[in-house]
Amino acid sequence: MCVLILVWKVVIRCKPDMKGTVRYLAGIAGQSGYGSKSTAEQVTEHCSSLPPNLTAIVTGATSGIGAETARVLAKRGVRIVIPARDLRKAAQVKENIQKEHPKAEIIILEIDLSSFASIKKFCSEFLFLGLPLNILINNAGKFSQKLEFSEDKFEMTFATNYLGHFLLTELLLEKMIETATQTGVQGRIVNVSSVIHGWVNKDHFSFNRMLQPKYYNATRAYAQSKLANIMHANEIARQIKERNANVTINAVHPGIVKTGIIRDHKGVITDSLFFVASKLLKSTSQGASTTCYVALNSKTEGMSGRYFVDCNESRCSTLANDDSEAHKLWKQTRALIHKRLRAN
Repeated sequence: MCVLILVWKVVIRCKPDMKGTVRYLAGIAGQSGYGSKSTAEQVTEHCSSLPPNLTAIVTGATSGIGAETARVLAKRGVRIVIPARDLRKAAQVKENIQKEHPKAEIIILEIDLSSFASIKKFCSEFLFLGLPLNILINNAGKFSQKLEFSEDKFEMTFATNYLGHFLLTELLLEKMIETATQTGVQGRIVNVSSVIHGWVNKDHFSFNRMLQPKYYNATRAYAQSKLANIMHANEIARQIKERNANVTINAVHPGIVKTGIIRDHKGVITDSLFFVASKLLKSTSQGASTTCYVALNSKTEGMSGRYFVDCNESRCSTLANDDSEAHKLWKQTRALIHKRLRAN
């Protein structure tokens, strides 16, 4: 029952007006021509004439919307690099993609996104390959039910979802700018966030408390990390623009995707409730659509520092749009990471 309530709260708070809720449930297309029911394949079907030799790094590609994102990008001819902690799962994803698309080029490299040392090692190994880097999709997500800490002694959800992707982006950004300069093809970074970023108010958004909370709430920790993902995208977009570099960065809300949690419920009332819930949830391909749209579609060319929901630009929270808070967070994060890396 708590899952159903959470799903309903997310949808309603994502679409506070009745018109928006109806548009979501009916899958009515927005300005982009796509909506909540659009799939990743549909939003990229006009991307068959992409420049050759594009390379994308997709974190969290061993399952769910990350695996679907990797599959669809590979179908469009993009070389895929899968950073993975579980190499066996990554190998299975690679096998599945190549069964469908035998010519797909999939490279697997080991990473633990909660570990600064592991991220640094991954980036060194990737850069050693001498490949271009056109697309970086920061998709991997962690929802830790209980308080646990990374090897760097930071809260695990925040360390994985935000700190890890912050460092990954920082270590690879110069390569993306270099690739864009050499090829003339705009680089694209996508931070996968969540609509529940809007549940966080300024009073609870304390950098030090997020690193090492005294009182832990799993949903709040997740929401804080996803708010940080948007603020990170906005700040990096500003910095890239100042450099006049041909790279964009945006944040997306993929929607709530169907999982095996909703099944085998008996009773007329329970069955009815979960039937309603299933209509609020997206399929995996629908969940991957906004990421793929922002990463590949020509309609998002030149768009940076934006927030997308259901393949359309949308509004994020006031705090997420606060430039001074975003810059402050970036400075705190960068100082923390560099201090820790020097210590190691």
